[in-house]
Amino acid sequence: MFKLFKKKTEKEKLQEKYQKLMKEAFELSKIDRSKSDSKYAEADAIQQQIDAL
Repeated sequence: MFKLFKKKTEKEKLQEKYQKLMKEAFELSKIDRSKSDSKYAEADAIQQQIDAL
């Protein structure tokens, strides 16, 4: 209940964004490989930001 008012940290936000991008990249890999590679590249950039924190 108290977590309702807790704000997410920057790392948590980046991790959620990373997970979302990886899921989109996986779905796109079945349809369009070049778009999938683009999403993987974005996710990799996010992962590097997470590692920097």
